Amino acid sequence: MIRVESLTKYYHAFCAVDHITLDVRQGEILGLLGPNGAGKTTTLRMLTGFLKPTSGSIRVKEYTIDEQALEIKNILGYLPESAPLYHDMLVYDYLRFVADIRGVGAARTRARIGELGDLCSINEVMHQPIGELSKGYKQRVGLAHAMLNDPEVLVLDEPTSGLDPNQIVEIREIIRRIGREKTIIFSTHILSEAEATCDRVAIIHRGKIVADSSTARLKETLGGRSRILITLAQADAAAAQRELATVAGVTGLAVLEQTDGHLRLQLDCALAADPRPELYRRIKQTSWELLDFHQDTQTLEAVFRELTKES
Repeated sequence: MIRVESLTKYYHAFCAVDHITLDVRQGEILGLLGPNGAGKTTTLRMLTGFLKPTSGSIRVKEYTIDEQALEIKNILGYLPESAPLYHDMLVYDYLRFVADIRGVGAARTRARIGELGDLCSINEVMHQPIGELSKGYKQRVGLAHAMLNDPEVLVLDEPTSGLDPNQIVEIREIIRRIGREKTIIFSTHILSEAEATCDRVAIIHRGKIVADSSTARLKETLGGRSRILITLAQADAAAAQRELATVAGVTGLAVLEQTDGHLRLQLDCALAADPRPELYRRIKQTSWELLDFHQDTQTLEAVFRELTKES
């Protein structure tokens, strides 16, 4: 659907985006994740044709940004971080105005605004001035603006920035509903947002893509290991060490806690191995009582810190 290759942007001597290569599949929700100043907004502005790249190429479907920028803009919907709204206009009048600009057509405009009123939950404010709305409602109006021409691709820059927790959940749910039918790219530095919403995340740091995968896969692969936590009753630490540390795939065993007959263990394991069946079999053969047994994956926050730390 979208192919970005060796995309680069310089502001004088400063390299804001450094040879980014990225593929986005049709129907995918991609989160562009990174700290402030990482290059997320610059990347999205080039993708939507608002900034000209210093070098590199962008292709959306069969169109290239150099030769067919207008065709690409016609199939993209774009919501910048600060939604470009006319605060003196009523919501309905503003959306009708945008529909005229985007060539939606008079016969389709009323029905389309009705559809977006339901989707974005803005029907109750349709006849209020935009300037009197809360930040959450303004973001919803901006989202309706971006979708008026029913674009195939939706690009959202920090869509939940400045919203309270309830508003974030509402916008997240809207994005999920839209994502059932459209390809979505959105930038964020809110880790829970990416984890809850995206099919895939690309982490950008200092203008470079430093990771690109699903959140689950990123948490599994960083560091090349997984971790299993086990809590036992009626178990001796030395015996547990002898019995469990020798299981194939276990690279280390540490006693986290030993109190009141309870023994809590941490087992580090090689990524390619899954020692859980054998661990369970060995525990079952003893007189120990198994109270807890689960695999502990790294949090996305830990992955993010590791990949974007300064060095």
